[in-house]
Amino acid sequence: MALTRRTLVQAGIGAPLLAACAHRPTPHPARHVRVEAPFDMPGITVPDFAASRHFPITDFGALPDNQARTSAAIARAIDAAHAAGSGVVVVPPGMWLTGKIHLKSNVNLHLARGATLLFSSTPADYLPAVPTSWEGIECYNYSPLVYAYDCENVAITGEGRLKARLDVWQLWYARPKPHLDALIALNAMAVKGVPVVERQMAYAGADLRPHFVQFNRCRNVLVEDISIDDSPFWVLHPLMCRDVVIRRVKVRAHGHNNDGVDPEMSENVLIEDCVFDQGDDAIAIKAGRDQDAWRIGVPCRNIVMRRCRIRNGHQLAAIGSELSAGIENVFIDDCHFERGEVAAKTALMNLLFVKTNERRGGFVRNIFMSNITATRIAGAALSVETDVLYQWRHLVPTYERRLTAIRNLNVRNVAVDEARSLCAISGAAGMPVRKVSLRNVRAGKLLGAPVTNSNVEGFSIA
Repeated sequence: MALTRRTLVQAGIGAPLLAACAHRPTPHPARHVRVEAPFDMPGITVPDFAASRHFPITDFGALPDNQARTSAAIARAIDAAHAAGSGVVVVPPGMWLTGKIHLKSNVNLHLARGATLLFSSTPADYLPAVPTSWEGIECYNYSPLVYAYDCENVAITGEGRLKARLDVWQLWYARPKPHLDALIALNAMAVKGVPVVERQMAYAGADLRPHFVQFNRCRNVLVEDISIDDSPFWVLHPLMCRDVVIRRVKVRAHGHNNDGVDPEMSENVLIEDCVFDQGDDAIAIKAGRDQDAWRIGVPCRNIVMRRCRIRNGHQLAAIGSELSAGIENVFIDDCHFERGEVAAKTALMNLLFVKTNERRGGFVRNIFMSNITATRIAGAALSVETDVLYQWRHLVPTYERRLTAIRNLNVRNVAVDEARSLCAISGAAGMPVRKVSLRNVRAGKLLGAPVTNSNVEGFSIA
């Protein structure tokens, strides 16, 4: 299914925030990025703001150390840039306290070198609740710190920094019973097909942490040169987006669920020349969870990650476990893992990790990884697990059993100093993993058997 505006709106809520970004003026200046891949990778269109008018937030009343004034000024500057048809909202050097930021079409949020946007950790600053998702299930929750909904031609650029205060969010990293009860309730609403607008999760005790940056149902997205420190939840989350480029971004976030980039049900995504220093996966490619994703029916496809460095993280590239709408055409190339300053706390497990379970359904196909180097990893160059449920194993039962079809996994030219194995695949007995190829995958030291596979058909290694 192609990601048209109509399908995106029909897939979700269709709703209240459409007016914020639905204005469609004359075509915006654009740049076209061509990407080589082992599959038919379409060109990617990103906005070009080179000739756009600048809107410094200080012209709209922003004051250092004054969160209320700065938040209001950023919102007014975004409104003005949007009304002008195109504009660059400039955050000048200095420390600027702010609450949530909601982008609009044809707007570039630009952080000058030496500028830091320091985001509040007061949950009330991220209300009212907005349409978003939690681990693959749609809901209304606290606004992401930076949020764009149904926008086109949006960007975050510059050599400045986005930083999250963690005072409250880190308390929410724990998962006490009220939080787990909220997850059970949200899952039940998805299973029963409760309308998304009725899935209101921003209540005391639920503690569903917001994403740092979420582009939700957007087109032509550019994130370039910025640094991001810390995060309540996933750091960069393109959800049901088309044409996304994330380049030369530095992410350092070691909190719970702090993936670097989570492209979900999106297509035509390029992630290049980035540095990831994570408490979770560097990149985690997703496609929604269970009944919600089957309803939406939008796969994640045409994802390229290249020339990135991973200083810490769980996986270099994870596929899933939220993948129920399907994932295809992924290319990870020319990336390097190096042990960073907190390597003892965050051990890289696998270079490519496909994870699913009996509830997900969907598919994974045409996945390519090549030209990767790493120091020491605790797992394998390629790992596939088909029984990954985490806390959900005991929270809710399997309402509907659907296995995931996994095929055509290709790993080439990988050199690891130390690993547990080269390949570890645990396929489902009722649906074996098919067509797996490893070529020139080497480890200086192996702590276990080179290959430990079960339920695999068409495996080759050379």
